[in-house]
Formats: sequence, C-alpha cells, structure tokens
Amino acid sequence: MSLAIGVDVGGTKIAAGLVDEDGRVTATTRRDTPSTDPDKIEDAITDVVRDLADDRDVEAVGLAAAGLVDAERSTVLFAPNLAWRREPLREMVEKRCGLPVVVENDANAAAWGEARFGAGRGEPFVVMLTVGTGLGGGIVVEGHMYRGRNGIAAEFGHMTVEEGGRRCGCGSRGCWERYASGTALVREAVELATVSPATSARLLELADGQAEHITGRDITRAAQEGDEAALECFSVIGMWLGHGMAALAAAFDPGMFVLGGGVAEAGEVLRAPTARALEERLTAPSYRPWPRVTMAELGSSAGIVGAADLARRR
Repeated sequence: MSLAIGVDVGGTKIAAGLVDEDGRVTATTRRDTPSTDPDKIEDAITDVVRDLADDRDVEAVGLAAAGLVDAERSTVLFAPNLAWRREPLREMVEKRCGLPVVVENDANAAAWGEARFGAGRGEPFVVMLTVGTGLGGGIVVEGHMYRGRNGIAAEFGHMTVEEGGRRCGCGSRGCWERYASGTALVREAVELATVSPATSARLLELADGQAEHITGRDITRAAQEGDEAALECFSVIGMWLGHGMAALAAAFDPGMFVLGGGVAEAGEVLRAPTARALEERLTAPSYRPWPRVTMAELGSSAGIVGAADLARRR
C-alpha cells in the first residue's frame, strides 16, 4: 500500500504522520517549532520525516504550512507566525530528506483531507473554514483544490467584514478572523466576565477568578455544560461566522460548509448558531437549496492527512 508523510507546520508545533492511501494515519511524531529561525524549522521538519520514513517505503512528503503558498506549491511566500518570507521550502526539504516534497497551505490541506476522507466525502463542492487562532479556508470543487491564479485563494479570514474595525495582524482593519476565531471567542468571554462577573460565574470559576485567564477550552467546557454566558459567546462568534458564510454561499454556491480547527472541537454549540446565522443571511433562501453546515471529522489530523494525499497526487 502506498505511504506518504504529512507534516503540519504550525507556529508552536510541527506534527507529522505516516498516511496510507485510504487516509489512515498509521504512525505519528512531533517537534516544537523553532519559529524564528528558518534553517532550524527545516531541520525539525527533516527530523520528523526521517523518523517516519525509517525502514519504510515512503512515496512523498506533503508540508502543510500556515501561510501563503505559491501556485507551484514550492515556496512559502509569507507566514505570519513563522520566519518565512519567500522561503523555497520544497527545495530545501527535498535536499535534506531525499524525497519528493509538495508544500500546501494548511487550511487547503485540511479542506482536502475532509473532502477526501472526512465530513465532505461524496459532496462535489466543499468549502471548509478552519476556526482556530485565526480563520483559514479551503475550496474543493469536483475533486480539485481551488487555489486561484497565484495559489493563494481562500484566505477568507482577511475579507473585510467591518469597515475600519479591529486591527488585524495582516495590517488591515475589520478582517473576518478578528470577529470569528478562537481569539475573538476568548476576547468576547473576557469582556463579558469583566463587565458582568455575576452572569459569568462559571467562566470565572474555571479561570481561577481572573477574567484575563479565561481560555478557549474554558469557554467550550462551560458552553457544553449549558452555561448561558459561554453559550452567548459562541452565539456571537457563530453570528459572525454564519453571516460571512452567507457571503461565501452567494459567491461560490457550495453544497457543504465544513467547520474545523481548534474552536470547532466545541461541536454543536458552535455549529448551531453558525447555521442559524447563515440561514438568516442566505440569499433567496426560499428558492434555493441550503448548503449544509457540518463539523470536521478528522480533527487535528486533517492537515496531515490532506497534505500527505496531495503529495501522493503530485
């Protein structure tokens, strides 16, 4: 059976897996990310590849990188949380590990993994949103990844949803990810607990009484317990997500939206308000099929599985 290695390169960790042609992850390894030094990042990538390739017949390596990747899937043009600026990543890693390498945007890789092996199986037009620290996206159309002219399509998190709004790390203001992401969820909870501690008692309890110490996991736990304050935070994030998805539905007409990323681990407490908000804003809802809204199935392995499969199909 054909084997490929998928490597998900994030700002804090490098996670890798050995993936078979059915999308099963049969072995894993990880390293911390030395995010400020490009050479050390590539050394760490090489280490995880060698760990997994040892005494195995590996066909190719797929690198899922959190940044802008060129159309040739060889160069990371820009990575906001890593020291990569026009980094010829494919060439550098191929030299180190001696295997064919494909570089892919991490959200694209996750979208491909879900479309092929996860929640999007059988749906020809899938739009995925990865809701984590930021907001990423990917589009899969009839078995093809849509990358755009320069390879950097589906950067949905940097669409403007609030003119002159909150400042974003990309340099603009009012970007979607500033309102619909894990960062936005925590900010909403901290603000609520600060101005209304009486209604946020459970959130404060989980954070040892300190509003500024509230985490995404705290909010998810409280929401799944039925806590009204936590559910209100997810309702706000879901509203922003759903309204933005309605705009994407007008532009792309997908059959399914898949919600993934760390925040999506909250499950129905995120999906339900998001779906309601999408329905509120969907163009001509009485005269068209509604796109389904579903949660990702592959979890944190989606990028690894997708990157490995894309490398195999290089």
